[in-house]
Amino acid sequence: MSRLFLVRHGETTSNVMRRLDTRLPGAGLTDFGARQAALFALRTPVDDSVVLLNSRARRAQQTAEIAGMVWGIEPQPLDGVYEVQVGDLEDNFDRASHDVFGEVVKRWHDGDLTAELPGGESLQDVYDRYLPAIDDVVARYLSDDADRDVYVVSHGAAIRLVAAKLAGIDSEFALANHLENTQSIELEYADGTWACRRWGTRVAPFAHEANEGSDDADPMG
Repeated sequence: MSRLFLVRHGETTSNVMRRLDTRLPGAGLTDFGARQAALFALRTPVDDSVVLLNSRARRAQQTAEIAGMVWGIEPQPLDGVYEVQVGDLEDNFDRASHDVFGEVVKRWHDGDLTAELPGGESLQDVYDRYLPAIDDVVARYLSDDADRDVYVVSHGAAIRLVAAKLAGIDSEFALANHLENTQSIELEYADGTWACRRWGTRVAPFAHEANEGSDDADPMG
C-alpha cells in the first residue's frame, strides 16, 4: 500500500497574527512551530523507504528539515506545492481581507474554477501547478509495487483543495474542516485511484460537521 501525507507546516508569526502570508519565501517558523515539527516527527514512525518533500516556502522547508533530522533523512524540494496566492490581499490581517479570501475559497469548494482572488490565483491556477507536482510524486515514488509513504510538507488552504479534488471529498466537509499546524491529510494510492483515510484528526468515513472552533480558524489552515 502506498500512501501520500500532505502535511501542513509548523506555526509561523503570520499564523499567530492571522496574516495572509503566501508569497515566497514567506515567514519562518516560530520557536513553537519548530517544536511542533519535531513533535510531529517523533510521533510519526517511518521506515527506510520513506520520502520527505517540501514546498519552497521557508516555513515548509524548516518544518521538513526538522522532521528530516528526527527521521535521519534529507528532505527534497517539490515545485508547485506552495500556498494559494492571495495577490492584493498579501500581508493583510484585517477581517475584511479574511472575508474576501473566505468568500473566494468557498466558491472554489463549490466548484467555481475561475473565481480569482484580487490580483491572485483562481482554483484552476492552483490545480494547474499543484496536480502535476502530485503526478510527478506518483511517477517517482508511488507507481511501483513497493509499499512506500511519501510526506509532502505544504500549506493548509492548498492541501484541502487538492486533497478534496484527488479523493472526491465532500466540498462542505473540506471547506469546514481546517488543518492545524503540522496536521495532515492521509491519502492512499492504489491502481490509479486516491482514497482519503484521514483528514486532520478525523478518520474516514467522514461526517459533514466542522471541527469545533472552525469559524475562528486560521484562514490559511
